[in-house]
Amino acid sequence: MNFVPHVVAWNLTRRCNLECAHCYISAGPAESATSELSTAECRRIVDELLAVNPAPLIILSGGEPLLRDDLTEIAAYASAKGATVVVGTNGTLLTGERIAALKTAGVQGVAVSIDSLEPRYHDNFRHGKGSLQDTIAALDRLRAQRLDFIVQTTATKGNRAELERLARWSADQGAVAFNCYFLVATGRGAGLSDLAPAEYETVLAELAKWQREYRGRMLVRAKCAPHFMRHVHALDPESPVLNYQTRCPCGTQYCRITPDGKLTPCPYLPEVAGDLRTQSFAEIWRASPLFRQLREGTLGGKCGRCEYQKLCGGCRARAFALEGDVLAADPSCAYEPAAGAQVIERVREVTYGQDFTPAMVWSETARARLERIPSFVRGVVMKRVEDWARERGLAEVTPELLSDIRGAMPIDFSKRKPFFVKEAQE
Repeated sequence: MNFVPHVVAWNLTRRCNLECAHCYISAGPAESATSELSTAECRRIVDELLAVNPAPLIILSGGEPLLRDDLTEIAAYASAKGATVVVGTNGTLLTGERIAALKTAGVQGVAVSIDSLEPRYHDNFRHGKGSLQDTIAALDRLRAQRLDFIVQTTATKGNRAELERLARWSADQGAVAFNCYFLVATGRGAGLSDLAPAEYETVLAELAKWQREYRGRMLVRAKCAPHFMRHVHALDPESPVLNYQTRCPCGTQYCRITPDGKLTPCPYLPEVAGDLRTQSFAEIWRASPLFRQLREGTLGGKCGRCEYQKLCGGCRARAFALEGDVLAADPSCAYEPAAGAQVIERVREVTYGQDFTPAMVWSETARARLERIPSFVRGVVMKRVEDWARERGLAEVTPELLSDIRGAMPIDFSKRKPFFVKEAQE
């Protein structure tokens, strides 16, 4: 199987104006820029990444990425080369000028962190007085400049009862997605008390319900909790979430670059696969023993005998953090596999970037538009376009057909066209 790095999370810095209680990278105001990759090194790594996958989604994050003076330069370089670039930020530094600069650099969206609508909780959790007010004000500026944004929340015992309100508020604010993160015991997060497995199950069931409720308005997703897919499969087997998400992609479709150039399977799994200062991206991605273990190894414990192993597979980062083994069973999962049950395959078999050979004829111009779509959703978009055309007896996909589909094909999770659809239609 040809494993493709569809999504790359890039921690550009450990510097941050806040000092969040759960930060997996232990970022904060006391950190320095001494060991950070230079702008030139970042440009080289972008080139090496795009040699492996010409259309990745790159998430520029931190720490607080807006503290890097060259953030827009890095974003512009990657965007101009064909990557889809988004920025993950705490939101407090998103002035109108910074948002305009990000848009000019080709940034397609911004993810902001809001852990409570109660200032006392959010500001204490983030260790920054007034941070909630500053981040909410930034959402007004993002809307004014028509830059898509995602609201991200980390589920804890402290905000557990507020999650439904946060999801509803995010939809009302115009977010294209509400991402609910589940704690992984790494960085400063290792010192926090996590939800019990039974409580995980309750929250995941609620998220599965909300993703169906907000369909056509906002996507609701669980992060670092792939057992969410089990709940979606059981509650809503026609959900588009089953098209756009896979089992834990750690080291198979996803990886992380640290501020000093190390490559790890994901932001929450600190085990180093290689050093981009001494090795090429392709060398590490294709030959690292750690990546090979994640791709070829057998899942242990109940994850290895679970009928949902191909749909979920458990969080590999949490397994490593709590069990010291990337292939161990996910300790946060309360589900007990059904004895002798048949392994559940993906609900819909869709090409996710390993082979982008269309089944129909595409005109040269239409194919060029297809190739501009980020690889992590290109196969889904291609299949939907071809199915739409085939149902109408059409033999070729043309730019005119794509324009027709633009108005006729429902968008799965937002009233607004998400960035990857807009890219295909420009």
